[in-house]
Amino acid sequence: MSRMQPTRDISVTELAALRQRGESPRLIDVREPWEFQRASIADAELMPLGAIQEWVDTLDREQPYIIMCHHGSRSEMVCSFLRSRGFKQAINLDGGIDAWSLSVDPNVARY
Repeated sequence: MSRMQPTRDISVTELAALRQRGESPRLIDVREPWEFQRASIADAELMPLGAIQEWVDTLDREQPYIIMCHHGSRSEMVCSFLRSRGFKQAINLDGGIDAWSLSVDPNVARY
């Protein structure tokens, strides 16, 4: 990955409010397929971190994206990478799927 850029975060409760209003940007999950199968958020798209070089150029640099993972570390790294590639609206989901399960939807499995 190239030089990292600062990221912007959104909380899971802020994302839930956006989704409730129908205003949520595209949600990209960068976890591994087995993690995505175990627990996921409806409408999230699986784009594993390990394949980032394959999918990064398929995204529109002008569109907003919320990037998520398990706890927020991998997604923060991906957001920083995307911002270094000109994606000004790459937003990290703070706390990831784990925080989503704890604060928004307890039906989403924790692991």
